[in-house]
Amino acid sequence: MSVNIVQEIVERRKSDIEKRGFNFGFEIPAVRCRPVVPFMQKKGAILEVKRASPSKGDIAPDLDSVKTALEYRKKGAAAISCLTEENYFKGSLKELMAICSAIDDVAVLRKDFLIEEEEIEISYRCGADAVLLICGILPGEKLLSMTAKCQELGIRALVEVRTEEDVQKVLAVKKQYPETIVCGVNSRNLKDFSIDLLVPAMLKKRLGGTVIFESGITTAECAASVGKMGFGGILLGEFAARNPVKAGSFVNAFLKAEPDLYGEFILKLAEKIRSHREKNPHRPMVKICGLTRKEDVELAVKLGADFLGFIFASEYGRNVFGEKFNSLKEILSSIKNDNNVIKVAVITRPESSEAKEAVELVKAGVLDCIQVHGVRYADIPENIFGVPHYIAISGKNQTGSERLEELNALGYPRYLLDCKEHNYPVKSPSPLWIAGGITPENVSSLIKEFHPELVDVSGGLEDGVCGADGNLSAGEKSGSGWNLSSGAQSGVNSQPGIKNHQKMKDFFTKINEAEYV
Repeated sequence: MSVNIVQEIVERRKSDIEKRGFNFGFEIPAVRCRPVVPFMQKKGAILEVKRASPSKGDIAPDLDSVKTALEYRKKGAAAISCLTEENYFKGSLKELMAICSAIDDVAVLRKDFLIEEEEIEISYRCGADAVLLICGILPGEKLLSMTAKCQELGIRALVEVRTEEDVQKVLAVKKQYPETIVCGVNSRNLKDFSIDLLVPAMLKKRLGGTVIFESGITTAECAASVGKMGFGGILLGEFAARNPVKAGSFVNAFLKAEPDLYGEFILKLAEKIRSHREKNPHRPMVKICGLTRKEDVELAVKLGADFLGFIFASEYGRNVFGEKFNSLKEILSSIKNDNNVIKVAVITRPESSEAKEAVELVKAGVLDCIQVHGVRYADIPENIFGVPHYIAISGKNQTGSERLEELNALGYPRYLLDCKEHNYPVKSPSPLWIAGGITPENVSSLIKEFHPELVDVSGGLEDGVCGADGNLSAGEKSGSGWNLSSGAQSGVNSQPGIKNHQKMKDFFTKINEAEYV
């Protein structure tokens, strides 16, 4: 695959247009015969007629486009997307015209790499109610003129963005044509076809109004997660095409999901990461975990910690459940929002009294989220799902690609990998968050090797608790196999949770000097 596949697609498209015209050799109606159906005026799912893609190859090469579109309509699609790009997606204008002729009460989107106004005229005459305009391939003036053409014809433009530059471009056009544009954010990077489920959340607030979440949704759970973030629509491509009969479960999951505390947290996390990348592009975020003292919290914030972790698990020496946490509430309440620090409660047994108290503290806004540590998704109780949370995977045999892909498919845009052996995957479905045996001595090399988005450190900042290998003290429980960001038992005796301030300073010095890029 090319380094920049979208550029290759566009160049080949230009060549095809030069040889075959904007109609690509098909006979196009002289006038439109189908009434315009309003496109995405309410919350809903766009289901896609899709035969292939550059990243997946053949997806559904033998699908009957009209039959598939009628099945989508039956399953509650708010709109039907038809890919018409021939070389890489194996679609055509012929399929677009067939779908538009068969369905007159559901909006149809022409999805393609359109580059000229004439292509919008062709789309309109074929029966499309909306067209995809990709910010990444259109200069600002061209985006403006093509949007103007959509308004002239009475159809809408689904304008796709993925970067801050794209956002600036579309907002300028949206000022002139607010009713014509529907904004969509693609979780897939069209240059290399990698996916980051958090990218749409990073740009949602900036765009305002109805925003469509595009690509990357492969389970009903993921569709529900997107709904909890308040997106106005989802676009389902590969899964819908492979399983048109099952697409209804995705539609229903998305429609039933309402914005909640979990969705608000994911938006906050996305903004946190976006802001960090702008201000600190050369270093990862830092989570200081196992905090038990006011003075350690104060120094962590002063040094620039992005996350503060507090353990709510009685089997660990760093447990703060009860009076110890009460003594920290004053300092936590004094941390201003402009610090943008996320306060995390770490739990290991969701049904324990400690975990239940942590959940209540998050609901009350004292803490920001739960880190569900060492608990498989299937074992997480229902009461956790509506609360801000993420999952930490721990143990030597738990950080394989299958586990990571499972969490990604379920809609978790980020998860923590806690492994003292440091066998983190070089390639991961999401940017890496790493923990386990991390110290001031080894953090630079870990950053250089794995390029993590976040590093999580606990015992590595303590005296006698964590040596160069990051091991826990004898006072910590190790039988469960979950290391809580510090590794396995070593037999060294000390007080867990008491941070060494010089080690904290040394750690941040190493973080700031690391070869991150």
